[in-house]
Amino acid sequence: MTSTFRTTRRTREQLRREIPGTAAVLADPHDFAAMRRYRTFPFDDHTRYLRHLEDHLRTRTAEGVRTTLTLFDPAAYAEYCQELGLDPDTTDSRARYTAELACTGATVPYAGEPLAALLPLLVEETGRQIAWDRAATRLAEAGTCPDCDEDLSHTAFALATQALKELLDGLGDGTHHLVCSIPAGAPPLLAALRITSEEGRHRLPESESLTFCTVLAAGIAHRTPGGIVSRSTRPQPQPDDGTTTPHDTVRGWTLRDGWPEPLTAAQVFTAYCTDAETGEPIPPEHQVDHTHGFPLTRPPETHRC
Repeated sequence: MTSTFRTTRRTREQLRREIPGTAAVLADPHDFAAMRRYRTFPFDDHTRYLRHLEDHLRTRTAEGVRTTLTLFDPAAYAEYCQELGLDPDTTDSRARYTAELACTGATVPYAGEPLAALLPLLVEETGRQIAWDRAATRLAEAGTCPDCDEDLSHTAFALATQALKELLDGLGDGTHHLVCSIPAGAPPLLAALRITSEEGRHRLPESESLTFCTVLAAGIAHRTPGGIVSRSTRPQPQPDDGTTTPHDTVRGWTLRDGWPEPLTAAQVFTAYCTDAETGEPIPPEHQVDHTHGFPLTRPPETHRC
């Protein structure tokens, strides 16, 4: 009987390791404060909450249990409970919402890292997915051409992909940070992309690239204004001692008639060195050049109804 008990226990432990879990994290102190209104929420200090959560996650990892993290949004949770007629002040409702997030929300795997290092990545991934969802919706709204019935969203995405390829080829080797911004209500659609290029080969993060192209395509499809800014970092040799220091170059493009057109060096400087909220000038950074964008060739087969 003892042997049977041990076998059953080992089987259960093995099964537990093969069933992953999801933890929804209140990363923001304001979100944490919003959850304290619920009687069944057991924490009253955000720092202590994160410490307990990290201890729990490390224990699961040490036991061989895989866990993914997602962000818990109290406002979205309240809407979720209202739509489904659930009582938000129960652990069952919070668990059900977390299970939904595991299928539809942004997640990152946990592998024993400090939460302080992992949470910014989760916040960034969540923001990227929200941007993609909004951009994809906006892109789908473009519909079809009334003259030839062509799918405008498909055409716009192909153009955005072509524009990105030309951008990367023109920027050359180095580390590049691209930001695409398209006005589409408040807040505007925004996508950031980090690329490392070496000898003509570009290492592209898949999710970032998809979001960037979708945001750009939404602007192309609707012929809206918008812009792209690139910041490229390359090592610059120092004549005094033979060492190298990072040197950055900033370029810019504006969307005009559904295609990125280069800005002048003066326009790039003005855009990059002006506070977006106050309109006040910002001192330029040391070792940063502001230069003109380069032309991007619009494909000849571009659809233009």
